[in-house]
Amino acid sequence: MAGCAAKTDSSVATIDLTRIQSNWPKFINYSNQLASDTSTINRSNASPQQKQQQLDALRRRYVSMQTEVSDDVRTAAQHVADERHFKLVVTRQFVGYGGVDITSDVEKLLNITEASPAKS
Repeated sequence: MAGCAAKTDSSVATIDLTRIQSNWPKFINYSNQLASDTSTINRSNASPQQKQQQLDALRRRYVSMQTEVSDDVRTAAQHVADERHFKLVVTRQFVGYGGVDITSDVEKLLNITEASPAKS
């Protein structure tokens, strides 16, 4: 009977992207960096044309960073799904009910630890 506890009846797993994004230093650092760079460009004394060129370059960096973190999450989710024999992994934000939450397993593969509570 002890071995039965590890078996799941569901072939669908879910991951909570909001939780991953809020606790993943890599994602947080990228977000902060992009926000800072955007602010710096907007406050600069560059011409509107130069600002537009800089913002276009920043958008390309954003796409690259977004692709990188998405690929990291996808790879980790695929690993967990293969290991635990899930046929489908969906984001929790679009699931009304059902599925097995594998967020903590994905977080472990991405070396994410839950953020400490904010100090008052």
